Amino acid sequence: MSNPEGSATAGGVAKTVTTDIDAGILDRMIEVRRHLHRNPELSNQEAGTQRYLRQMLVDQGIADIRDVGFGLAVDIVGTGKPSNRKVAIRADIDALPIEEESGVDYASTNPGVMHACGHDAHASMAFAVAAHLHRSRDSFGGTVRLIFQPAEEDEPSGGKRVVEEGLLDDIDAAICVHVDPYTPSGKIAVGSGPYTLACDTFDVVVIGSAAHAAKPHEGVDALAVACSLVSELQKIVSREIDPYDPLVISVTAINGGNAYNVTAGKVTLKGTIRSGSDATRERAWRRVRTIAEGIGTSHGARVEVDIHKGEPGVVNDVEMTELIAASAKACIGADNVLNTPGWTIADDFGYFSEKRPSVYFRLGIRNEEIGSVFPLHHARFRVDEAALKVGAATLVAAVTAFLSMEAP
Repeated sequence: MSNPEGSATAGGVAKTVTTDIDAGILDRMIEVRRHLHRNPELSNQEAGTQRYLRQMLVDQGIADIRDVGFGLAVDIVGTGKPSNRKVAIRADIDALPIEEESGVDYASTNPGVMHACGHDAHASMAFAVAAHLHRSRDSFGGTVRLIFQPAEEDEPSGGKRVVEEGLLDDIDAAICVHVDPYTPSGKIAVGSGPYTLACDTFDVVVIGSAAHAAKPHEGVDALAVACSLVSELQKIVSREIDPYDPLVISVTAINGGNAYNVTAGKVTLKGTIRSGSDATRERAWRRVRTIAEGIGTSHGARVEVDIHKGEPGVVNDVEMTELIAASAKACIGADNVLNTPGWTIADDFGYFSEKRPSVYFRLGIRNEEIGSVFPLHHARFRVDEAALKVGAATLVAAVTAFLSMEAP
């Protein structure tokens, strides 16, 4: 494929990318990405994606493929210098319930579903790595496990399932790449320590009593109580937490009432709690519950709060972070590798980093020339495809370097 969505120009990816990956594999990587983008599937529904990726891997001569829910895992075993080391690469494959407005020629054909977080790009890079390593397996020893993981975006979590099914039990370390629309295309961003936030969800039910809109004093307006609750929850972040200790509380839905002239007797709210430390996570849970119930009591309403524990935050291992930085520098030069702090998104790769030394790094895709500027989960989100060869090359360099190291 000679004309990917982005091109290696001054406005996009750095002109020189050192990679041993065959040009035919890189072309097929773009083909895979566009097919997945055209045919997105929601979390725990990725049957078509699973079938397609299996066939693409089989076409490359890869036979050791197993199911992981609606995902896949494949081991590429090197036949070169003997090594017992094993490293995993995680690539998520699910899409989001978003109606696509990107305008690309290969836009989603599945109404209301879109790859708006770049998981199609992650899966296609992992495919390229698998194909390359399979062809060159006589040049390294050890095992690379490619995990095409379902259900990163929704529960039940695919990352948690990977751990529960024991796919990391014999693994020494794990690596994950995520496209980043805030970092210039073709650059790599990584840093050690906490790198994503833990994410929990909450549901709140406010139960009042309906009344005529002309006589609200005869009831308890659940909508008014809910509005007070939304406002007060923000004070947990702004007035109770150290600004250097990350916490984001977002109310993302509020529903109640269905008439012009009747006050709402019941309102439901839902949202997320994203935290950077266990202590802050626990405190936020307590305060959300206390504030919600207290506001209900003060207004004469009953409030029910249900908090659901989600994925842990990703913590980047120092040595694995150094490995990615060195590998990326070898591929694209030191000037294109950024030591960047984490971001406030959540990712169930946190289950991996709880289990094994891990690193989560970001691949820049921001390219204003082609409109690759919209944030993750946006209906107009685009990927500068020219950057994908950088991600694939960095992954190959990192895993082969890891496998060549002496085991501790």
